[in-house]
Parts: sequence; C-alpha cells; structure tokens
Amino acid sequence: MEWKNACRLLLFPLQMLYYIVRASLCSLLPGTRKDLTTEVVLITGGGRGIGRHLAKEFAKQGARKVILWGRTEKCLKETAEEISLSGTECHYFLCDVANREEVYKQAKVVREKVGDVTILVNNAAVVHGKSLMDSDDDSLLKSQHINTMGQFWTTKAFLPRMLELQHGHVVCINSILSQSPIPGAIDYCTSKASSLAFMESLTLGLLDCPGVGCTTVLPFHTNTEMFQGMRVRFPHLFPPLKPEVVAQRTVDAVRAEKAFLYLPWTMHILVILKSFMPQVALEEIHKFSGTYTCMNTFKGRT
Repeated sequence: MEWKNACRLLLFPLQMLYYIVRASLCSLLPGTRKDLTTEVVLITGGGRGIGRHLAKEFAKQGARKVILWGRTEKCLKETAEEISLSGTECHYFLCDVANREEVYKQAKVVREKVGDVTILVNNAAVVHGKSLMDSDDDSLLKSQHINTMGQFWTTKAFLPRMLELQHGHVVCINSILSQSPIPGAIDYCTSKASSLAFMESLTLGLLDCPGVGCTTVLPFHTNTEMFQGMRVRFPHLFPPLKPEVVAQRTVDAVRAEKAFLYLPWTMHILVILKSFMPQVALEEIHKFSGTYTCMNTFKGRT
C-alpha cells in the first residue's frame, strides 16, 4: 500500500501537467459541442439584461424550449413574445427565487405544463450599490436571498430530476467581483462570493454523476441597467462587456461542457495577481484603475 501511494505521489505532477496541456490544446482546437435541440432551458431573471440575451441566444442556438422566470411580468412577456416569434417555444412564469416555497411551487407547475428542465441557468441577481453603513438591513438580506439562496432553492428543485435522467446542466452567471471585490457593492460582492463557493462545491460533487455538469461564468462589468452609472477610470482599456457577448460565450461554454468561464480572459491575470501580491499593491491597483470609486456614480436599475 505504501509503495502504491509513493507511485501516485510521484505521478501526480505529471498528471497535472498532462491535464494543463490537454486543457490548453482543447481551448485552441474546435471540439464536440452539445446539441441543444432536445434541451429545455429555464433562466431565472430572464426578462431583461443578461437573462434576456441568454434566452435569445439559447433559442438561436437551437434549444427546444425556453422558460423564463422573473418578478416583472411586462419584461417577461415581451421577451417571451420575441423568442416565440423567432420560432422557439417559450413560456414565462412569475417567480421570486428568494421565496423558497414559491420556487418549489412554480417548479412543479413547470414540470406539469412544459416538461423536465434539462438546463437551469441561475441568472437572477440584484445590487444596491451602497456601503455597509449606508445599507439598510432588508436590502442586505434581499441581496443574499436572491443572489445566493435562490440558487439553493432552484437547484434543489430541478437537479434531482436531472440526476434521475442522467442528463442536465446547471449554469451560474456569477461575477469577477466574487474574487476581486470593490467598495460600494458589499452586498453584491459577498453574495457572489458565496454563490461561487456554492458552484465550486456543486461542480466537484457532480463529478461522479454521469450526464450532469456545471458551468460558472465570471464576467467583468457588463453594460446593463443593473449597473447603470458605474464608472471606471480608463473605459477604453477596461470597456464594459456587451450583454449579448456574455450570453453568446455562456451558451458556447455550456455546449463545450466548460466548468468555468472568465470574461474577458484577462480576468485570469487579475486572479493570479491577487494570489501573491501584497494588500498595499492591490489597493494601489484599485485606486489607479478607478474601481476604488467606481460605485460613487452608481444609479442602478430605475
């Protein structure tokens, strides 16, 4: 037994090198992509912003059915009608993911009226854009309930059937702020860090579950009304992402069975720098780039 463990220990660095090289080659070479023509996709927060573009992109790339969840019926209805006109079956349901009982109830309605969900996209999120001392308690709780706990309830509602079918995918639209927080958005950064830990744990937990996978997307600032008013010092060097680009890259990552997607790819460098640079250097980077004060002009969704 000791001899076997010693051999495993010696082979471990070679295994890691092999996986790194294989992953690098796979990212450069076109591979097989998941066929979406049999997939039923449910998107939380699907009425506007990134969620709306995700719904359109899944439909464009061949999803069989698209289901929208959200709290604003007007937005949901408009998005559903637009997707239906494109030729893809689309349904919408009013659902607040922060409400556990409502999630379970609507999940049952979805199964009865539309069918089994095979791709769950946890996209719903809110941000209040205030410091800790300026935030009221209810707003702080709301961020945690929607951005973090909502994923627990939706995943618990739909994952069991995916495991039973041995077919499914759980997607999380996270944020690079989960790994590089900024002042003025303490509720959002905290909830997204919790959300990332949830997805990392879930991804590892599903390794032995055939046919079921996860994708976590960590985009930079995206140009949607949710972060309206946010400003960085050098917008030409650090331009906000377009929501349609985030949607396209997300669907591509799901089809490629990619576990984690950083947008843009330069966010990898930020994460690496943070792992070894002293705190004082990181503070200077924040001040130089303007992220230290970028939420001072924040307006948010009107």
